Amino acid sequence: MRVFVALACLLANCLAQKPQPCDWPPKMTGEATMDFTNDDTGVDIRFVYDAVGQRMRFFQNATRDNETINTDSLLLFKEEVAYNINDQNRTCTKFPLKVDFIPLGVPKNASLLGQVILGSSSGPGEGLMVNTWSVNLPDGGDIISTVTAVGCIPVSLVQKVKIDEQVMGWMVQSFFNNVIGIPDPSLLSPPSFCKDAKVMSNKEPVDFFSLFLHKK
Repeated sequence: MRVFVALACLLANCLAQKPQPCDWPPKMTGEATMDFTNDDTGVDIRFVYDAVGQRMRFFQNATRDNETINTDSLLLFKEEVAYNINDQNRTCTKFPLKVDFIPLGVPKNASLLGQVILGSSSGPGEGLMVNTWSVNLPDGGDIISTVTAVGCIPVSLVQKVKIDEQVMGWMVQSFFNNVIGIPDPSLLSPPSFCKDAKVMSNKEPVDFFSLFLHKK
C-alpha cells in the first residue's frame, strides 16, 4: 500500500510539472505534409534526421498547378556541404552549407500555449497528450509548434510566411510515421556517384528545414 501511495504521489508531481521547451529525439526518421493557405502547393516529405552527426536528408514531392517536382537533398553540417541528388540519372550537385546546425525542436524562448489530449482521455491508449508552443521569429513571423508531451515528437508546425511585401500567409506541416532511430544509416552518406560532384558556389539548396536554420 505504501508503495502504491508513493508511486501515486510521484505520478502527481510529474503531471504537475510545467512543460519545458525540448529538442526532437537526436536520431529520427519520419514523414510530413506541407500545405500553404494562399495557393494549391502541396509537398510530401520523407526525412532522416541525425543531430549527433549533424546530418539531414529529405525527399520532397512538390505539386503545384498539376506539375510535380521531386527533390532529394543531403545536408552535412560538419562538412559544411549539401548535395542535391538525382538517383535516376545518377547525378549530383554540391553546394556550400554556410549555416550553423541547431537541433530541431521547440526553441528555448518559446511560450507555452497549452497542453491538451488529442483523441480521448476516457481510457488508456485512446488519446495522445501534446504541448503547443508559440515562437516569435526575428523577421516578424510566427510559428506554432505542437509536439508530444513525452518524447518531444513533432506533431504539427504552423508558420506565418510572407508571400510578398503586402500579403502574409500560413504554411502548415503535419508529421506522421515518426520512428526514433535511423533504420538505414547509409542514407546520410553521399552516394558513390557524388564523389566528383562540382561545387556550385553561387547557389544554395532550398530545403524543408530552412526555417530552423540560422546563417553564420
